[in-house]
Amino acid sequence: MSNIDEYTVKYSVARRFIIKLGIIAHGYGPSAARLESYLGQVVEALGYNGNFRSTRSEIIYSFWKDDKMDQHMHMASVETGSFNMAKLARVGELVESVVDGGISLDDAYDLLDEIEELPNPWGPVAKTVSFMFVGVGFSGLMSGNLWDIGIAGILALVVYINVYFAHKYEGRLFELLPFSSAYMVGILAAIAKIYVPEINVSVVILSAVISIIPGFTVSAGIVEMVSNHVVSGSANLISGVIYLLKQFFGAWFGLATVGLVWPVTNIAASVATESLGIWIFLPLLFIGLGIAYQSLIKDFPWVMACCLVSYLGVQFGNAFEIQYLGTLMGAIVATLFANFWARYTNRPTSIVLVPAITVMVSGSVGFQGLLIAAGGESDRGLDQFMQMFVVALVIAAGLLIANTIVRPRVTL
Repeated sequence: MSNIDEYTVKYSVARRFIIKLGIIAHGYGPSAARLESYLGQVVEALGYNGNFRSTRSEIIYSFWKDDKMDQHMHMASVETGSFNMAKLARVGELVESVVDGGISLDDAYDLLDEIEELPNPWGPVAKTVSFMFVGVGFSGLMSGNLWDIGIAGILALVVYINVYFAHKYEGRLFELLPFSSAYMVGILAAIAKIYVPEINVSVVILSAVISIIPGFTVSAGIVEMVSNHVVSGSANLISGVIYLLKQFFGAWFGLATVGLVWPVTNIAASVATESLGIWIFLPLLFIGLGIAYQSLIKDFPWVMACCLVSYLGVQFGNAFEIQYLGTLMGAIVATLFANFWARYTNRPTSIVLVPAITVMVSGSVGFQGLLIAAGGESDRGLDQFMQMFVVALVIAAGLLIANTIVRPRVTL
């Protein structure tokens, strides 16, 4: 085989590897900007050139060797996956081995399939616990009373049962997931309100469904639009808002179903009980998020540390009593922490950053606003719903500021 033939074969192998890398990595949750930059860095490390465009539904690849006018184009349809930090980390480690010359492209191509087939580090039982931990932890942070916290944990289990069967059987069940899960939670919360009048139905419902509220999708959409990824950002934003509305209508119809027989009033009343102590609930929330995002055990301390840094940043900013300053500070310090961590460990930034940003999730603000509006306070509720977009913009600003202070390493 001549040198030109060898060069051509290597070029085709590199293209095939990059295409599969993009498709598989896309399903594990990185933003469009991170995925595009990462693919560009990898193809450059392999000695070629490329340009990439990623959206929720497709990735467009463009490769060339020396002459930019002589390009190979490829378009791949992709499905929106769920965050899986364990597999994302393994993909990153595999690519590092390829770039360092420790493994051939052919072997790496096959290993991508093996990573895809690996079982998740956290199975159904752990995921069940994670949903309950997140429900209990979030209701505790919202100063819910003991009834709120206990019922939220139980209803979070109901939500996970819906999630489990929706992912197992897919099809219509998966399409109905946001509505059906919120509908069941709405019915059960309304029945609980009849027997335990002191519960806050708004806190209970929000805490129960918080694990599947698309707040990060909404925030990521705003971030991508600000970063000039308009197509991907718009798709994420619209998808997140539609998903959120499905959840709201599910919860609303659930309350209305019980209300036909027994009126449910004061669903969004403020909780008068004193906080039971946030330091009891923070670890539960952080552990639950780590499991929900399928973080590896060795990454757990860093995930929890980044979540804590984010929370403390929010509290520090809130101390100045300037609206949204807490959210901005939380996003800045979490991103700085994640960037330093990625530089030190040579691992994907998303592993620690995504759970930390979820602590400030903007979707919960919007969902709570819709519930308040459904309770009869339409002006206050709609105003809070609109705050969801402001919070997402503030998070985007925090990410941009932090990335300017500490230039992030190009990782997934």
